[in-house]
Amino acid sequence: MAIFVNENTKVLVQGLTGGQGKYHGLRNRAYGTKVVAGVTPGKGGTDVEGIPVYNSVAEAVAATGANASFISVPPKAASAAILEAAAAGVGFVVCITEGIPAQDEARVFNQLQRDFPSTRLLGPNCPGIISPGRCNIGITAGEIALAPMAGKPAVGIVSRSGTLTYQALYELKQLGVGVTTCVGIGGDPVPGTNFVDCLSEFEKDPETKAIIMIGEIGGTGEEEAAEFIKAHVTKPMSAYIAGVTAPAGKKMGHAGAIVSGGKGTAQGKMDALATAGVKIGLNPTEAGALMAEIVKGL
Repeated sequence: MAIFVNENTKVLVQGLTGGQGKYHGLRNRAYGTKVVAGVTPGKGGTDVEGIPVYNSVAEAVAATGANASFISVPPKAASAAILEAAAAGVGFVVCITEGIPAQDEARVFNQLQRDFPSTRLLGPNCPGIISPGRCNIGITAGEIALAPMAGKPAVGIVSRSGTLTYQALYELKQLGVGVTTCVGIGGDPVPGTNFVDCLSEFEKDPETKAIIMIGEIGGTGEEEAAEFIKAHVTKPMSAYIAGVTAPAGKKMGHAGAIVSGGKGTAQGKMDALATAGVKIGLNPTEAGALMAEIVKGL
């Protein structure tokens, strides 16, 4: 199995006629993802290499039965795009857009919780999600991911860091470890989907036998995950936390990676996860090697 998306997921791309939307939307389709529609206001009735384009998400859903959306639009349009997808009944929304103001993220998150509780948002500012061999929504290169193999245990990946999402996938592929689903939750201060959401789904998925988690400095997501792991996760885990040498109070890379008030440090997160029984790697390669050892013992 896989979490959130699989081979039956039907995807529409909001912003398919734009440069990035077209590039990644077509790459997703080439991977085997069912990309059934694009949405760009004013360009309904056209197509992008055979993918029909509609003026609104509601029209696209009615015509194609799309149940997931890939949002690739500029920051000023992203909040409205997310809410339009939710209002149209799309159950899973992936937004890769970077640079959305934190107050807009908070407003949209709370509006989704209040008005559209059946819609799950992944992102924003994330690489997306890939269930190797089944579905790829976002900007992850499918060739770096190894699909689950018959008779061998497969693992799940959840990561805040975009680049380290790719490295985790590739490290496991080199070690011959298949992946059920890899979820890049993004590093912004208000993520639509967090570590606990993903850990809960992986724990319930019978095909996922172990979990690797990639975190980074800033916020309290990893500490909250550690508490959840203690209480609810029975599957073995390894993890890596980026930012060990980051100076306190300095923003590192993006809005979510800031240490303030003595909280959110890499060491604090590593200690919390280790206390929860997670094996901690001191670099991404070591975290992958630890997972390979875990898999050998399953």
